[in-house]
Amino acid sequence: MPNGLAAIATAPRHFSKASKLNFLTRILPIILSGFTVASFSLAQDDATVAQTACRIRVVDDQSGWPVPLVELRTTNHVRFVSDNAGVIAIDDPSLLDREVYFSVVGHGYEVPADGFGFRGVRLTPRRGETRTVKVHRTAIAKRVGRLTGAGLFVESQKLGDHLDWHDAPIFGCDTVQNAVHRGKMYWAWGDTRIASYPLGIFAMTSGTTSTTPFRSLQPPLKPKFDLFLDPRGRPKGVAAFPGDGPTWLTGYVSLSDQDGKPHLVAFYRKIKGHLQTYEAGLCEWNDSTSEFEIVRTVWKASEGGSPPSLAEEGHPAFWTDAEGTRWLLFGNPLPRIQVQANYEAWKDYENWKTLTPQKTLRSADDDTQIVPHSGSIVWNAFRKRWVTVFMQKFGKPSAFGTLWYAEADSPMGPWGTAVEILSHDNYTFYNPRLHPNVTPQSGSTLLFEGTYTAEFANHAEPTPYYDYNQILYRLDLDDPALQPAQSSVHSLHP
Repeated sequence: MPNGLAAIATAPRHFSKASKLNFLTRILPIILSGFTVASFSLAQDDATVAQTACRIRVVDDQSGWPVPLVELRTTNHVRFVSDNAGVIAIDDPSLLDREVYFSVVGHGYEVPADGFGFRGVRLTPRRGETRTVKVHRTAIAKRVGRLTGAGLFVESQKLGDHLDWHDAPIFGCDTVQNAVHRGKMYWAWGDTRIASYPLGIFAMTSGTTSTTPFRSLQPPLKPKFDLFLDPRGRPKGVAAFPGDGPTWLTGYVSLSDQDGKPHLVAFYRKIKGHLQTYEAGLCEWNDSTSEFEIVRTVWKASEGGSPPSLAEEGHPAFWTDAEGTRWLLFGNPLPRIQVQANYEAWKDYENWKTLTPQKTLRSADDDTQIVPHSGSIVWNAFRKRWVTVFMQKFGKPSAFGTLWYAEADSPMGPWGTAVEILSHDNYTFYNPRLHPNVTPQSGSTLLFEGTYTAEFANHAEPTPYYDYNQILYRLDLDDPALQPAQSSVHSLHP
């Protein structure tokens, strides 16, 4: 309380009315002055929030776009990571007003190496000032930003920017599934981290967006999901099926029945131990409860036999054959299952057709054979071909973090030469999912996302905020760097 108010509160009760009036007359200007100073201080706090730190802008040296997920590391191992706006806020007193060397780590973005091979920059951070770090993109894929988790604009908000942004109440999300259903884009994620406890949600979390969820196809990315919540306002598991362990969904797609009614359906798996499937089947979204329900169980480990093909991860793709029959293909990345594209055929599991996908693709770099591990395919109107983005099994420098692009005239193959489009330094980036529905049909831009995680890497140190979350990338299909993949298909058809 201001000193004047304290004085009035403690004024002796035996003061006369005149004495109190005289006291107030003398003290009131002091009281008002105190409030004025306090109000000015609060306003000044808002106005000078950007003066409390040094703003570091990380930008692409060619496009000028902000670059998320670029780390600056000091020689004493303090780490800073650019947010979705490509911003880092430095307010560490030990780093301000002195020259500091920052190593730059960018997973596909870098700065030139010096004579000793170090890649970094020297900066002198000062409060209220801006420094710009220009990084050169070495990957063909362009990073757009992070889709899930907290702190998407944490660095910018420290500097007073993007204060209207509110993170979803989720810290991390595994592999994405999505489909257009009833005029909306439905999204589902695997095991999900939350703030309140180390064990999170293991029954799939989900949300919706419009069918055009991104206002721009370049950074800064501001993805807003309308999450399905429990009665306490927390994200809920939408596939809480009986049995121990996580529930994982894949093959996520909307199919119409013979009456034209759409059904959002998926494969489900129950998991135990070290990623072991012990039950698999078909499930369907209930619009009234906003949850999935089991349609039928097709396999249980307790009953013997091998897990069915649907027990493997997979993404859907629609294909019309030469006879005009419309099919649904499931693969990860290349098709392994073929079923007619309607709800009744999907439920008729016994009549699903199993396919044998191409086992390897030839690298455009050195003719080595690349083994696909996970990914998806789509028909691309710009290329007038099928295209795929997939993760390599046991790639370098990251065993599960190197991605490739290839094309084919048919989803059944043969698939042409593969071009490396993205890699990571001892970090994992798996289960890439192509998003053909969120870009212009005739455009040359292709979007994909994947799970960025320290899991399955060689003792990698998790990246703050970003670890175990979905990162969105774009490919410009008119990029000359993709030409080896685009021209190789012709040689497959003499």
